Amino acid sequence: MSETHDEIRDGVLERFTRTAVAPEQEKTFPVGPDSAKALGYDAGEIDSLPRAVTESFCGVGNPIGLGEPQPGDTVLDLGSGAGLDSILAARKVGPTGKVIGVDMTEAMIDKARRNAGSVGLDNVEFVHSGADAIPMEDASVDVVISNGVLNLCPDKPKVLREAFRVLRPGGRLQMADILLHDDVTPEEVAEKGTWSD
Repeated sequence: MSETHDEIRDGVLERFTRTAVAPEQEKTFPVGPDSAKALGYDAGEIDSLPRAVTESFCGVGNPIGLGEPQPGDTVLDLGSGAGLDSILAARKVGPTGKVIGVDMTEAMIDKARRNAGSVGLDNVEFVHSGADAIPMEDASVDVVISNGVLNLCPDKPKVLREAFRVLRPGGRLQMADILLHDDVTPEEVAEKGTWSD
């Protein structure tokens, strides 16, 4: 029996709530500053941040490395987690720019807000919402970034439609995510927990 969208969402919420609260207990996938550095983040930038900002990082790549946001840009971070990518983007867009992090995990949103405050940023905000219903106006952002989120979403086309809806004409979608090269059997798709492992 395959998982429903609600069961998938609940499994993802449970996993990432644990990662926000107790990242040192995560053993299934890499987390923390060493993982970020291994994925190509600038070691100096990572090391300059408080440990709380980087300890719950659980991205799969470096979406900002695909093209740096420019001063004055508005950036949307889909699945912002504890805020590492949002904080790095906020530093790049400067005081005339803005970053909005969206995440469905309340514990991650709470941690991201604390993290942004701890580094003195006031050009970043975090909103509790799913990636499939972004609470923003059409054509309101210059860059959408996302790191390891799309693979966790049961309705990927809906998430992509939302991302393109909020992008301004000429805007950029910069995603780092997990892709499979092999076929997945229906049994593997239906296996409980697969979506959040």
